[in-house]
Amino acid sequence: MIDTKLKDKVVLVTGANNPYGIGAGIAKAFASEQAKVFLHYYRKRREDAQKNNSEAPSTPGGEFFRFYSRMKPDDVIKAIKKNDGQVIAYECDLSKTESIKNIYDEAEKRLGPVEILVNNAAHWEADSFLLSKETLVNKAVEMWTSAPKTVTPESIDRSFAVNTRAAALMMAEFAKRHISRDAKWGRIINISTDGAYCFPSEVSYGASKFALEGYTRSAAKELGQFGITVNIISPGAVQTGWIPPEMEKMISSQYPLRRVGTPEDIADAIIFLASYQARWITGQRIYVGGGHEM
Repeated sequence: MIDTKLKDKVVLVTGANNPYGIGAGIAKAFASEQAKVFLHYYRKRREDAQKNNSEAPSTPGGEFFRFYSRMKPDDVIKAIKKNDGQVIAYECDLSKTESIKNIYDEAEKRLGPVEILVNNAAHWEADSFLLSKETLVNKAVEMWTSAPKTVTPESIDRSFAVNTRAAALMMAEFAKRHISRDAKWGRIINISTDGAYCFPSEVSYGASKFALEGYTRSAAKELGQFGITVNIISPGAVQTGWIPPEMEKMISSQYPLRRVGTPEDIADAIIFLASYQARWITGQRIYVGGGHEM
């Protein structure tokens, strides 16, 4: 058996309340390695958070995903504690810059200094350079939600505030605290998308993730001298509750491995990058998407 040497490491995972989501899968995977998990979440529409679970749509799709994304992370916490894992949950809006310091302060108070950061939280919306009536709709977008809207200052800002700015500030705060306590070991793993390079119909989302990839490589160059590795995971389509059955069938037929991903597929790659075994890997982007991008 491989020893990842992650026992008792403190890991901060952002965006982890959806029990079907990538963040939840990452949190549970670290807990299974006996790491201490600080789980961040944010419910965009808190007024819906009290809905009874019996009201949840039964079939994956846009409404299914949005329903569970508005939930507290009780199911994730329960699953971790069932296996004697250590977990603390904390809610804040990462688009607010004051949240960055607060989240680290809370993590240190409850579990100790953060040694592993996984920037998973993301904002998504469909926008395009075309007028709405002329939009060339990405087939996946068309099956999941309404046609993209024309790009606006607001759509750009919403994507970059969470996907780029917050992630960059989370890395900067991680580095500052790591260096100030003279730590020698650290891991930062950022979640991008395999469409970041060019993402028609989701232009701000793709661009914000591509910018994050640039920040990641710069951070790897600058922080390596302090024992911090910084890497990127670029997932393909992952079933987190958002892919309707007919769309999953369509996507699967286009992937060499003939299926969409699971949160566990992504979590396994992240555990590797955080592990002792990945000690000489930094500044790398790893596609985890069944061969969709190579």
